Amino acid sequence: MDYAVEIKFKKLVAELEETFGGGLDVQAILFLIGVQELGKGRQTFSKRQKTELMHVAVCTLLEPYGFYKTVGRDKDNWPHFEFIKELPPLDERQQQHLMKEAILDYFDAEKQEHPENIVLPEVLRYNEN
Repeated sequence: MDYAVEIKFKKLVAELEETFGGGLDVQAILFLIGVQELGKGRQTFSKRQKTELMHVAVCTLLEPYGFYKTVGRDKDNWPHFEFIKELPPLDERQQQHLMKEAILDYFDAEKQEHPENIVLPEVLRYNEN
């Protein structure tokens, strides 16, 4: 486990909790990213839409690593993605770590407005083809 990632992630969570309230976890942050990527602001979402927002977030987070590609938006402005390649086999701990790294990269890129600065997380570098 990369403790630097864990420390950075806890700091990010603390920053987000100042705005959105306490109790944020990876799932809640995925939802927030999905809402951000949808670009419609705060509104009420159905259970199905919440699940779709989390899917949008995961695709958005994994796109810089070459796993998905944005193909456009539908008539309701929802982003759609093309699946590019499978993730390597990861256990639950590795999946959580990957999501934390990708979330950190997302917020760093948002702050810097340079998504090309995102690099492949360590957990994926060992499994590259």
